[in-house]
Amino acid sequence: MTTQEQNEKAITDLVTRWAAAIRAADLPGVLAAHANDIVMFDVPPPQDGVRGMDAYREVWPPFFRWIASGSTFEIVHLEVTAGTDVAFAHALLRCGEPEELKAHPDRRLRLTLGLRKEDGEWLVTHEHHSFPIEP
Repeated sequence: MTTQEQNEKAITDLVTRWAAAIRAADLPGVLAAHANDIVMFDVPPPQDGVRGMDAYREVWPPFFRWIASGSTFEIVHLEVTAGTDVAFAHALLRCGEPEELKAHPDRRLRLTLGLRKEDGEWLVTHEHHSFPIEP
């Protein structure tokens, strides 16, 4: 396996663990492998993003409650492109309440991640979630 393939597999595993931690309401698991200077642009406000680990940590408990109410958060498609010390990943996820998913079965949450390698470990430095605007 080439170094690029190893890096891409490591990042695929990282993203898969992150999504599983979200579904399990495992805050330490969600925060793992994220840089202290993380910037996240999310579907809900603030419009200028969430910046830093403390702010990132605060957004998850309400989302965990939403998941616990029966909502879905699952990766449907994930692609990773990795260099030596920077990488990005993009994914499509089924994300929504049962009624929303039934009404819009093809609707997907779009996820883009920017990563950098520090001390041999991949860290998410940028996270972007969005839904397409529906007509």
